[in-house]
Amino acid sequence: MSQAETGDQHDVQRDAGVRRDAEGERQGPRTAPTTAVPATAPTAGPTAAGLTAAGPTAAGPLVPGAPAGSRLGRLGLGLFRSELLTTFRRWRTLALLGVLALVPVMVGIAVKIETSDGGAVGDGGGEGPAFIAQVTNNGLFLVFTSLAVTLPFFLPMTVGVIAGDSLAGEAASGTLRYLLVAPAGRTRLLLVKYATTFVFCLAATLVVALSALIVGSLLFPLGEVTLLSGTTVSFGEGLGRALVIAVLVALSLLGLAALGVFISTLTNSGVTAMAATVGLLITVQILDTIPQLHAVHPFLFPHYWLSFGDVLRDPVYWDQLVKNLGLQALYAAFFGSAAWARLTTKDITA
Repeated sequence: MSQAETGDQHDVQRDAGVRRDAEGERQGPRTAPTTAVPATAPTAGPTAAGLTAAGPTAAGPLVPGAPAGSRLGRLGLGLFRSELLTTFRRWRTLALLGVLALVPVMVGIAVKIETSDGGAVGDGGGEGPAFIAQVTNNGLFLVFTSLAVTLPFFLPMTVGVIAGDSLAGEAASGTLRYLLVAPAGRTRLLLVKYATTFVFCLAATLVVALSALIVGSLLFPLGEVTLLSGTTVSFGEGLGRALVIAVLVALSLLGLAALGVFISTLTNSGVTAMAATVGLLITVQILDTIPQLHAVHPFLFPHYWLSFGDVLRDPVYWDQLVKNLGLQALYAAFFGSAAWARLTTKDITA
C-alpha cells in the first residue's frame, strides 16, 4: 500500500471515529440492560457502565468519576496526536518536506561546482547571504546558507499551505462539522490545529538544517567555526548555534502560521485558503522591499526573518532577534484571536 493510500485510510478512520464520538456525546450514556450479568462478567469499566468513549482511537475511554478537566485533557492530547499523524502522513506534506530537503543539496552542489572551476564564492557582486563564502571552509555554514535561502519563500510557502488547509480543508471534505460537535469543542480544535502547524514549522526547518548538515559534511570539511565577528569557536558550539538558529527560524514563522489559520476559518475551500495565504506572503514580501514604505517595514512579519545571522556573532546581537520574536508573538496573538472569534461564531451547515 502506498504512503498516500495509508494517509487517506487514516483520514477515513479518524473521521469515522469523530462521527462515532459526536453521536455518542449527543445521545449520552446508554441504559444498562436489566438482564442478569454472569458472575464472571466484569462489573466495572466504561463498557460495562454503558459509557461512550470519547475518542477511543486517540484519547482512550472516559473513566467514570474522573475529573472533567482530566478527561478533556486526555481528549485534547489524543486529538493532537491524531492530527499530527494525519498531517504528516499526507503525501502533500511529505512532498513539501522532500522539496525542502533538496534545496541544501542544490545549494551545496552549486557552491562545489563554482569553487571547482576556480571561482570564489560570493564574488558575484555581493549577492547571497553574508556567510555563503565560508561554506567551502566549513560545511556547517551550509546549514546557515540553506536556511537563509529557504526562509524568504520556500519555508513560508510550505507553512502557508499547511496553515491555509488546516480548517478549510476539513470544511471542504465535510468533516469539520463532526470535529466541532465532538467533546473537544471549537477552542480546543483551533489550538490543536495551530499547534500542529507550529510542529510542521519546526519539522520543516529541521529537515532543511539536517539535509544541509549531511550535504555539507560530504562536500566540504568540518571543523572549528569562525563566526561573522571573527571569533573562532569549537565545532560543537557551532553545531549548538545552528540548532538555536533552526529553532529561531521556526519561531519566525509563527505569525504567518496564525495568519494562515485565520484565513482558513474564512472559507470552506482549502485551495482558496492556501492561495490567499501564499498570495499575502508574497505581497508583504514585496512591500518590505519598497524603500518609500520604510516607516511600516518594522511592522511587517517577515522584516526581521534574517536576523538569525546575529547568532553567529560574539557577543550575540539580541536587538533584532528580540524584535522579531516580539513581532511574531503580536501577529500570533492578533490573528489567533481573530481565528477564535470567527470559528466560535461560524455556522457550520455543510
